[in-house]
Amino acid sequence: MAKRLASRNSTDQHRSRSPAVNKTGVRRPKAKKGVWDELVQSAPGTPMGKLLRQFWQPVAISNELAPGSAMPIRVMCENLTLYRGENGAPYIVDHVCPHRLTLLHTGWVEGDCLRCRYHGWKFDGRGQCIEMPAEEDAFPPKVRITSYPAADYAGIIFAWMGDGAPPPLPRKREMERDYGVQWASTQVWPCNWFQRIENSMDAVHVSFVHRETGFGEVLSYAVPTLRYEETEWGIRQYASRSNSNVRISNFSFPNCNHIVVPTGKAHGSPAPRPWTDIFNWFVPVDGEHTAFFTARSAPIRGADAEVLRDQLAATDRWNPADHAEELFKGNMPSDNSGDTATALVNAQDYVVQVGQGAIVDRSRERLGKSDEGVIFLRKVFQRELAAIKSGKPTKRWNQFEDFARLPLPPNVPPAPDL
Repeated sequence: MAKRLASRNSTDQHRSRSPAVNKTGVRRPKAKKGVWDELVQSAPGTPMGKLLRQFWQPVAISNELAPGSAMPIRVMCENLTLYRGENGAPYIVDHVCPHRLTLLHTGWVEGDCLRCRYHGWKFDGRGQCIEMPAEEDAFPPKVRITSYPAADYAGIIFAWMGDGAPPPLPRKREMERDYGVQWASTQVWPCNWFQRIENSMDAVHVSFVHRETGFGEVLSYAVPTLRYEETEWGIRQYASRSNSNVRISNFSFPNCNHIVVPTGKAHGSPAPRPWTDIFNWFVPVDGEHTAFFTARSAPIRGADAEVLRDQLAATDRWNPADHAEELFKGNMPSDNSGDTATALVNAQDYVVQVGQGAIVDRSRERLGKSDEGVIFLRKVFQRELAAIKSGKPTKRWNQFEDFARLPLPPNVPPAPDL
């Protein structure tokens, strides 16, 4: 993922591009200015960039960064260096050394510091230069580079890129169970982050996009009745397909959606497992790329848990972005009986979301009743952006700190802690 995040230097501005058709066969809309521009931006200094930086954001998977190693990352149009000190703590500093501007991640981790490969300038985790082997001792204290606080949680490294002291790291009770299978993964898709979170507010899409999957089948393909409510922590979405089949998702502002999905059948039994809790974060890489981070907790035990771990090792790293040409020709992967690692569900979402274009042209939409959640989401964000532009405080968003206890379809066993 690191190479993907660092590979592009595109800005957060709409641009006309040549050729007009990208490699997926999707025509890029001509760039337009207007009311929707601010929703898709994330660069420093933009209203949305300021808003997103008021929250901890995922930037990497914890087990992909070993102690004593460094990697390049790109987050919200900023190129940075992520490294893990020899003590195991993660640190984030600028992507280049201020001396001759070579990439810092190619240097050496020494203790909790990072030394540049070019001329040996050494920086601590706060970005302060503490050593310049070829310079006078008075020079290092004068040089400091960008740095951001970082922390590991739920298998993900989070960064605080806002002003001032960071707030407490948001915690998810489901990811703190003392049993079960927990894991995290990430993918980068070539489309804007806001169309990805709009999909989180679109419960109707499940009835069509996810046909021919165990996930869609168990929810039923009935078109749901929708209801949305703003809470102290985000947006709660209700999708009712019958009186006994009400799906609820909790969207923690600004970009984390909590859902539950099938975990397949129990080992050696036709009975279904308790469903897996999934927390999905959609983080801008730049205007045309989104890093999708997911942390999952399957509340199962014993041999069944070991079977699931083996399944994940074989399937969980499948990324539809690596198979885009085949997917847009209609060649989908096979379903795997509803397991949470299913490639088919991701592939279906990829085709419809990336199929909107790198940045969807919202001025051409024809919205209807089924888009109530998308409209609701946009209004909340536009309200928050208006506050930022006027210099007023945004809403004080709290954290959802207890088990969510999201309802399950009929005949699905609950998690043991419910």
